Amino acid sequence: MSHVSKKEYLESCRQRYLSRNRMGRSAMIDEVIDTFGWDRKHAIKALNGKVTHGNKARKRGSKSTHGEEERAVIVYLWKHSEQPCGVRLKETLPLWLKSYERRQGEIDAAMRTRLLDYSPRTLERITQPYRATSEARWKGRKTGRASNRIKKFVPIRCGPQEFDEPGWMEADTVSHGGGSSSGAFLWSLTLTDFHSGWTELAALWGNSGGEVRVGLERIEKRMPFPMQGFDCDNGSEFLNEVLESYLLKRKRSIEWTRSRAYKKNDQAHVEQKNFTHVRQLLGYGRFGDLDLKIMVDELYEKAWLPMRNYFTPVMKLVSKERIGGKVRKKYDKPASPCDRLLACEKVSEVVKASLRLKRSELDPLDLAEEVERRLGEIFRLVERIEEDRWEEMERAGESRGEFSAGVDFVAASVAPAPYASTTSTPTEKLVKTSSNNQKTTNRRVS
Repeated sequence: MSHVSKKEYLESCRQRYLSRNRMGRSAMIDEVIDTFGWDRKHAIKALNGKVTHGNKARKRGSKSTHGEEERAVIVYLWKHSEQPCGVRLKETLPLWLKSYERRQGEIDAAMRTRLLDYSPRTLERITQPYRATSEARWKGRKTGRASNRIKKFVPIRCGPQEFDEPGWMEADTVSHGGGSSSGAFLWSLTLTDFHSGWTELAALWGNSGGEVRVGLERIEKRMPFPMQGFDCDNGSEFLNEVLESYLLKRKRSIEWTRSRAYKKNDQAHVEQKNFTHVRQLLGYGRFGDLDLKIMVDELYEKAWLPMRNYFTPVMKLVSKERIGGKVRKKYDKPASPCDRLLACEKVSEVVKASLRLKRSELDPLDLAEEVERRLGEIFRLVERIEEDRWEEMERAGESRGEFSAGVDFVAASVAPAPYASTTSTPTEKLVKTSSNNQKTTNRRVS
């Protein structure tokens, strides 16, 4: 029995105890003894109110040394000083009291001494009832990271997973910061289905929880099947209260899982798509203009994803066997994500008819040309932004060669590959040079 249940039960017995006769009181005493395991004298005192676990219980330990006036001052300063912990609040009080007195009136010397003598633990107890929680954010600012709380109820998923229907998605984000995390820049949200390999992408301006939610809503509207599971990593863009409300507070429940920290193989499917669907398309450069978000989203939705999901076959790993120092892998017959959905028995005929109709309206060569055309527009804008930045630096008296990496410096500003396919490197540059072509250095040895 919990402590709260004990309190409620004892309060109920105490109210009925006073209205009983001698035999009724004796029977109730026996009942309380059997429930709590107390001695008879202790049970009689508890029912008479002398010893109680209920609302009228007298708090054990020393009496508190602070009253309502001290509490009001401490809570006022604590809220206005960004809600520090007890240790920092103790050092904050002497710095803020003068300002408090100018606004609220002077404090007498005795009260000032009591305020400054409180221990950090006492200050923690005073401010504890006023700390905000995730259920009532309007009461104040939240203290602590929400991801630490969310990790306690989002289970870890690792190891190979087998699903016989679509809808179980792996999610990850890709940075387009060009090797730097300073400033605002573009991100890509990647979702991959376990069963079919169907992949969805969305462009985000930053990786906040709100942006991820907007991207998920946009993806779910165009997916041919409902999302049943959502597996993400331990990043703060996923483990936050915005996504918690979006995934868990809906009519149709979604199984939310996460991978182990620093174990990228737990999300091998989406990690692969991060490279084949995002990096090979857009490169590793920096996309630091908001206009690029609309252009990249249109590239994803109107050309790139239809070509990859409807006309690009993918293979699934069937078995893996280790023989000595080698690993032999077997794959199934290559098929496009659309064909895998059409072959799935748990996909409804309405969805299959919609997929067939959509694919009949598309032409893979037209989509490939559309990808190259939109990529050219994107990278021309990226290059123009880069040239404008260098011109501003030169007008400020800085040359490209003399520019030193400072706080706002961003490496690799221009993405290296303006096309979906990268031109292969000549064969002579991939092999080692012969000994005749290598430069020799003569050294004297004493």
